[in-house]
Amino acid sequence: MTDLYSWPWIEAQAAETAAVWNACAASTFPAAPRFTPEEQTRREAAYDEALQAVERELKTPRLHRTHAARRETRRRVLSAFARFSSVALDLPDDAIHLLTQDFLPAGTQLAQWARRFDPALSMPDIIQACRNAWTACGLQPLLGVPLRLTPSILGYSLLYPYSDNYLDTEGVSPESKLRFSRRFRERLRGASDPPADERESALWTLVELIEAQYPRSRFPDVFACLLAIHQAQENSLAQLGSHASDDDLLRMSCGKGGSSVLADGCLARGRLTHAESRFSFDWGVLLQLGDDLQDVREDLARGSVTLFSEAAARGQRLDERVLQLLAFSEHVGSQMRTFPGSATFKDLLRMSWRSLILMAVAESHQHFSPGFLAEAERLSPFRFAFLRERRELLAGRQGLYTLLFDAFVESDRDPLPASSLPATHPDLPASRFVTEIPSA
Repeated sequence: MTDLYSWPWIEAQAAETAAVWNACAASTFPAAPRFTPEEQTRREAAYDEALQAVERELKTPRLHRTHAARRETRRRVLSAFARFSSVALDLPDDAIHLLTQDFLPAGTQLAQWARRFDPALSMPDIIQACRNAWTACGLQPLLGVPLRLTPSILGYSLLYPYSDNYLDTEGVSPESKLRFSRRFRERLRGASDPPADERESALWTLVELIEAQYPRSRFPDVFACLLAIHQAQENSLAQLGSHASDDDLLRMSCGKGGSSVLADGCLARGRLTHAESRFSFDWGVLLQLGDDLQDVREDLARGSVTLFSEAAARGQRLDERVLQLLAFSEHVGSQMRTFPGSATFKDLLRMSWRSLILMAVAESHQHFSPGFLAEAERLSPFRFAFLRERRELLAGRQGLYTLLFDAFVESDRDPLPASSLPATHPDLPASRFVTEIPSA
């Protein structure tokens, strides 16, 4: 099928997903565990206990001495997280193992390689890349692939700090953004023009990582997906104004979010079935809408228009849209039934999606009715006021949690798996580092 993952295919898939979204309009909350105030108080105590344990570890001078001491700090932090997960989140041992022994190491590896590739990358940039890598790694067990960070997932995840963030920068002219976007698109198509600057040098190298694992002649779907998400990003450069209809906004969110995780799916295994493509696309839409809900206050402040910020700007309560998002989340989860992967793993994904939505509701509580907030809070292991207070507390301790980030990211002297990162432009800081990645 020659048009697989072409932009017309993306538009057709977006229309199908939009129809599902519209059918998910709901008036009630989905079936899910409810928590009493007493249960929430107990879980909040576990949260604070884990938080204090982490802070004690980070304030211990041994963190700054030996590699062995740093490894011990990481072990203690993971132990505190495991206790918290068991008490506060009711996670079984196998779910905790997935988080601490699979997902967290993948993120740590990415962060270590990112720091070697370009020491100038900021902590927010690396965390952004980790979020994408965790989504791609989350797809692997559902596709029958072992969960691990691969060269292509590493390369794709690190594209974001160099491409999307540049295109979202307000101080760059539209002409410069379009010129950069055109050159990047040609590189994704396989053009061999040399990079024009350090940003392009980094991007060209990251695309090489993908090409090394998935040769273009054998895996055309991979590069069709990369071109699709690039097209979605280009489309978003022309931000839709306040006159845009809900249908327009939904279509834009479906195209951008769906094509992003569709690319994750292709990078996880090289090619997808129709059912796997549909699930990956819908998961991406779910994450995009969840992010839009999380960012509603920031979007209102800067004039960015999404389904949620547009409704809030009109003075509408967001109750119905969040009920619809929760119902859509249930629909996406139902698609996992026929895929590989343990029940624990699938439950963990469902819980993470629900938590994303509920935390966004807690943050933007002023946009919801009191009755809705009271019922939504019962779905959360923590009271909404508690979540807001702890978020503010953590925001005020960024220096301390930078130490936590560094404690996990600073590489030990243990040997890394074989296979070298491609050479970069000599002016790029990455050229000074010999970074190893797992073989494909």
